[in-house]
Formats: sequence, C-alpha cells, structure tokens
Amino acid sequence: QVQLVESGGGSVQAGGSLRLSCAASQWPYNYYCMGWFRQVPGKEREGVASISNDGKTLYAESVKGRATISRDNVKKTWYLQLNSLQAEDSAMYYCAASGSSCRLGAFSRGAPVSAYFDYWGQGTQVTVSS
Repeated sequence: QVQLVESGGGSVQAGGSLRLSCAASQWPYNYYCMGWFRQVPGKEREGVASISNDGKTLYAESVKGRATISRDNVKKTWYLQLNSLQAEDSAMYYCAASGSSCRLGAFSRGAPVSAYFDYWGQGTQVTVSS
C-alpha cells in the first residue's frame, strides 16, 4: 500500500515562498501522474500542478509563473515550490498520484479531478497573511 506524506506547509506573509514535499513510502508502480491539489472549506478540491512520468508539467492559471513542480525518483518524493504567495493561496494542500493522464482544476469531463487520483496524502496547511 502506497502512503504519501506531505510536509513543508506553514504560515507565511504575502510575497513569501514555501516548498511543499510529498514523500511516497514506495513509488506508485505504473502510476503516470503526480499532482498537487488544494482545497478551502466549502469548495471542491482543485488540482494546481502536476508532473507526469515523462516529466511533463502542468500548472493551473492561478499558480502559473509562481509555482514549480518537480520530482526526485531516487528519494521517491515530489515537490511544489510556491513563490510570491498571496492570501488566495491559503488552503490545505494535498499531494496525489494517478494512473491516468494528468488533469488540473476542479472538474474534468463532468467528474471531480480528484476522482482520477488514487493515492492521497493527509494534507499540509498553507496560510498566507497579507
């Protein structure tokens, strides 16, 4: 059973940076996409960044230019670097792994994007104060 553990969240002032990490107990065999989601109370969990097994990255418009997703296969870890943080970035951030193509946003083809992901971490809170 694959377990994912996030770390790196915290409180930061607007304009600051954070690096989130997601460590896998074992590399999700045959899983194609590793992603980062975020969720605020009352809203659907939305994918903000993803990286595929062949290294292709996707970013939501809300974080494009401010976020970088990367992975270290040796450490079985992937990362999300967030810069120029804004109050709107405050959320619980989750990492996830999917055997399907990478998707972003809250919904894809009428289904929650989160439904395409099979393994999830427990979440790490990011709070940005202005």
